[in-house]
Amino acid sequence: QVQLVESGGGLVQPGGSLRLSCAASGFAFSKYAMNWYRQAPGKERELVAAISSVGGIRDYPDSVKGRFTISRDNVKKTLYLQMNSLKPEDTAVYYCNAIRSQNTFWGQGTQVTVSS
Repeated sequence: QVQLVESGGGLVQPGGSLRLSCAASGFAFSKYAMNWYRQAPGKERELVAAISSVGGIRDYPDSVKGRFTISRDNVKKTLYLQMNSLKPEDTAVYYCNAIRSQNTFWGQGTQVTVSS
């Protein structure tokens, strides 16, 4: 059974940091590219970080570049997102996503709220 379980979300003040984790099971994690997406109320889901299967290639949109860092541990089958200098506009539900060819899996999401 494929599972992606996100954790680490919560309430943080502007300028603060959070580290999200996504624990994977039930599929060959090391063979999949992994992504973090987010969706704010009333907005479309957007990609915020991507990493290749062995971690050599990472990509970010301009909105988070320099503040967010994606990483993975293929032994622990876990994906991470380090988020620094958080802004209120980063408030959203964050989802991890696995993709390889036509196969794609999603986690249930974790809420991140940036507010004073």
